[in-house]
Amino acid sequence: QGISDKLVGGFFLFVASFVFVYYTTWAIFLPFLPPSHPLHDHFPPREWAVWGPALLLVLGVTAIGLFIGMVMYREGQKKRSKAAMKAA
Repeated sequence: QGISDKLVGGFFLFVASFVFVYYTTWAIFLPFLPPSHPLHDHFPPREWAVWGPALLLVLGVTAIGLFIGMVMYREGQKKRSKAAMKAA
């Protein structure tokens, strides 16, 4: 039976909204506040606002490239085995 699609969609919408607000506050609004402001205690150092997404992008592109490479390798194996079966 599982969880309803509305509940899952609502959860993902909530998470995406929270991440958007958190990151926007961290990367855009926090630099305008003085370093002594207590809001700075709730966020990592600002350089991670650049390094984090860059790292996620590199990891994501690597995962996509590995997946495509794996699919191409398996398809090549299938074609080679079919050609060997025809030749035999």
